[in-house]
Amino acid sequence: MSRISVRGFAVASATAVTAVGSVVGVASGSTAQPNDAEATASDVTLLADIPAGQQAQVQTASLAQQADAQAIAADASAKKTAEEAARKAAAETAIAKKEAAEKAAKEAKEREEAKKAASRSAVRDASSFAVQGSYTVSQIQAMARQMVGGGQFQCFSNIVDHESSWNYRAVNASSGAYGLFQALPGSKMSSVGADWQTNPATQIKWGLNYMNSRYGSPCDAWSFWQANHWY
Repeated sequence: MSRISVRGFAVASATAVTAVGSVVGVASGSTAQPNDAEATASDVTLLADIPAGQQAQVQTASLAQQADAQAIAADASAKKTAEEAARKAAAETAIAKKEAAEKAAKEAKEREEAKKAASRSAVRDASSFAVQGSYTVSQIQAMARQMVGGGQFQCFSNIVDHESSWNYRAVNASSGAYGLFQALPGSKMSSVGADWQTNPATQIKWGLNYMNSRYGSPCDAWSFWQANHWY
């Protein structure tokens, strides 16, 4: 049998060959170190020096070690890839949720602004009503229904009910607050009309402007009134 060198196995897996050397009777008299992988062929145990029955074991041990090393490297690579994929997926999910939340908030804000804008759009202005010497509660409420838009009338009406019971000439004896909304002083209603004392349409216009500018809408004003019993 020719002396076939196992350098191909020993260089690639010097540790495995050395480990089995002690078992199969390596005659070199010294133990090879892992760093001897670059040694010359004369420094490496020859396959012919190993009993024929154990040569396959040496080869198998070397190949097994190589396979184990490759498996470990493959597992590490797969784990790293999985972790990177998980991080990427989590980041994409977080971004998607943030965008969805921002979109929902924007849409809600737009709906609220549209609602408030609608409440500010009076169907009729105070000047479109004919001036009368006196007005009944039903007449004043009919005016308000035509001036207060956007489904805000009920909230508007609730405030007037509590403040004056729809009496456009109501006066608070202690404070002097006047009219449907008990404006204090009543003269502030002159900002929308000089006839604020006698014309409920002028008072309604002032009250609607006040609720919109201070609270955003009559319903927002009513919510504040319910919590504080004033507005």
